[in-house]
Amino acid sequence: MTPSRARLLLVALLAAPAVALAADSPVKGCSPEGGFTFADPAGDDDGPGTYTYPTDAVYKPGSFDVTELQVVPKGGQVEIRVTVKSRIEDPWDSAAWNGNGFSVQMAFVHIDTDHQKGSGVRQGLPGTNVRFAEDEAWDRVVIISPQGPARVNSEIGLKASQWKDRIVVPRVTRAEGRTLVAVVDAASLGGSPKPTWGWQVLMQSNEGFPAKTDLLTRKVNEFEGQHRFGGGTDYDNDPHVIDILVPPGDDPVKKQHEILSKYDKAANDPKPEDLAQVPMVYPCAK
Repeated sequence: MTPSRARLLLVALLAAPAVALAADSPVKGCSPEGGFTFADPAGDDDGPGTYTYPTDAVYKPGSFDVTELQVVPKGGQVEIRVTVKSRIEDPWDSAAWNGNGFSVQMAFVHIDTDHQKGSGVRQGLPGTNVRFAEDEAWDRVVIISPQGPARVNSEIGLKASQWKDRIVVPRVTRAEGRTLVAVVDAASLGGSPKPTWGWQVLMQSNEGFPAKTDLLTRKVNEFEGQHRFGGGTDYDNDPHVIDILVPPGDDPVKKQHEILSKYDKAANDPKPEDLAQVPMVYPCAK
């Protein structure tokens, strides 16, 4: 073997561990414009590990199992894509109620633009029953709902008016195969995405007849019903969230279960500190 070939082989061997590590990362395609793809493991659409789907056939296995978040900046707009394990369908004919072409899923995409204490909102939107850390509060949240913008904006006005300037209803919402797609103006997010931003997806189910305090969210009860998730409690203390993103690390499914299990199960009238605290994910931050 010539000296030059030996040097090339040595360089390749030294580089191999770095390549393998990169291949195992859930983050792909980080760009200076703030774009990225973040993979979430399949099979964790059970909240804290105990949640079960409603019994009606429209809630097909994998319908709420997030497998990927993709953020694609396009000039002055941003396309946000949330993919689930099952093909997205429209069993309730959303066109009949001015909807967006799908029926049962709803995703809340939270964004932390500054990673600063004392900035943003720590509370989850009404009906999610979660909170965020002091330095990971959300500055914007994009609602990907099958309901048309008039209904979503009406619900925001009734139930979350104090945050209306931070809640983004997309210009376009649609379903493509297994993916929910939202197109928003970058200005509505506070500017074009940056690699330092944090993200969190709370996967929920669209509820056309929500409780007076819930923003179009479906409840989780102790026992599942035709249109109720089971495996939680009958108080409003458990996180009404079926799947979330988890920061990169060992055994993300176990980590999700730990995160969503940390709430006061005895709290009949829970305070914010009694609720589960979900983390932001900073896919491209260095």
